[in-house]
Amino acid sequence: MAAPREAPTAVAGSRISRQGSRGFVYFVSAVAATSGLLFGFDIAVINGAIVFLEKEWQLSELQTEMAASALLVGCIFGAAFGGWLSDLWGRRKALLLSAFLFATSAIGASLPHSLGEFAVARLLGGLAIGVASVLAPLYIAEISPARIRGRLVALNQMAIVSGILLSYLANWGLSFLGAGSWRYMFAVAAIPSLVFFVALFFVPESPRWLMERGREAEALHVLERAAGTAEAVTAIDSLKETIQAESGSFGELFAPGVRRALGIAIVLAIMQQWAGVNTVLFYGSKILSSQVGATSALGANVLIGLINFVCTIVALGLIDRLGRKALLIFSSGAMAISHVILALCFQRNNPPEALIVGAMLLCVAAFAVGLGPGVWVVLAEIFPTRIRGRAMSVATVALWVACTVLTMTFLTLSRVLGRNGAFLIYGGMCAFTALFVLFAVPETRGKTLEEIEKLWVAPSRQNR
Repeated sequence: MAAPREAPTAVAGSRISRQGSRGFVYFVSAVAATSGLLFGFDIAVINGAIVFLEKEWQLSELQTEMAASALLVGCIFGAAFGGWLSDLWGRRKALLLSAFLFATSAIGASLPHSLGEFAVARLLGGLAIGVASVLAPLYIAEISPARIRGRLVALNQMAIVSGILLSYLANWGLSFLGAGSWRYMFAVAAIPSLVFFVALFFVPESPRWLMERGREAEALHVLERAAGTAEAVTAIDSLKETIQAESGSFGELFAPGVRRALGIAIVLAIMQQWAGVNTVLFYGSKILSSQVGATSALGANVLIGLINFVCTIVALGLIDRLGRKALLIFSSGAMAISHVILALCFQRNNPPEALIVGAMLLCVAAFAVGLGPGVWVVLAEIFPTRIRGRAMSVATVALWVACTVLTMTFLTLSRVLGRNGAFLIYGGMCAFTALFVLFAVPETRGKTLEEIEKLWVAPSRQNR
């Protein structure tokens, strides 16, 4: 495996002027985004496997929620330490650790004979996802030219939904092997985990992290390969100014201006999860199996995964054209409508199957166009360079705590309030998210990371 060849260089005076290589940028971004594919596969594979786990181990409602949530508990801790590891070791080495944990979890989750053993294996996978969810968008944002940064960071979300689709296809295809098929569903993830581990040896360290360590020549070399000499020199100068002006301490997260950015990031991270899409992604087969049967439910999941995949491609084309705010607002509004439809469906004794599936498809499509990629892009953009790792870690921990709460309460909430009551609550969360984005989130489209940082220093300059 080798990185794409760079564009030819041209001599400008006594200095060699290098032309940036878009192929190099896409290659590096694709390698980092492979963690997103594993993220998506590991987080969604439980959707199909849970049906077989429940039967084999006779799981109660609480145990089912525990089986679905074990991975997410690991995500919290992985995200908590991911930023610290990235600041200490660098982005690439921390991603190598996540690749190793992905492979270990895939093999471990296929072998257990008790819920406890299964939970430990899934916890390791969660650690890998937590680290990768902090670092992959961060790394891509730090190496990408500003003009295509949104598209490339959204590539990580594209990889996530690709992983989700692959897990649904694997679940459906392997389900025909019988009661023990869930073991194979988890084991197959070991293959892309090993590919990811090897590929990371062919990508460079983040130029911004290199600058923070005083390795300017290496940082300039990476930026030249990515964007060309002229843009690289400008970026290096901006980074010098930024790093000199920042202390980089944990306390800086709560400094005026930065505190506002952190608040926005935490709210967006929480609301991305409480918008309720994971009720479909994690429990879709369980919701549908009571309506159409287990095998048909797994087949319907493939359709949901396909819609998720296609709509994320649409988001890649729109996020740098329409901006982050427009997509986030549209996404939240459409998801609110889908939840209301689901609530009305489940209020009936015999809800129409086609309408339930249609509302689920609308929910996933709306999320994929906006809240899915958009939140990750904003989180990767809005923090100052020196504390970006720590700040991303805090925001991502909030995201995974919210995801865990949602996953561990959906079945209980559905029993207490009915599925109609649960989906009405999620619809209200979506409506709140749309209003929050409209009034509190600045537009970051087309701005360099250094220009975005100045939004918090001079809030009056915000261009909403």
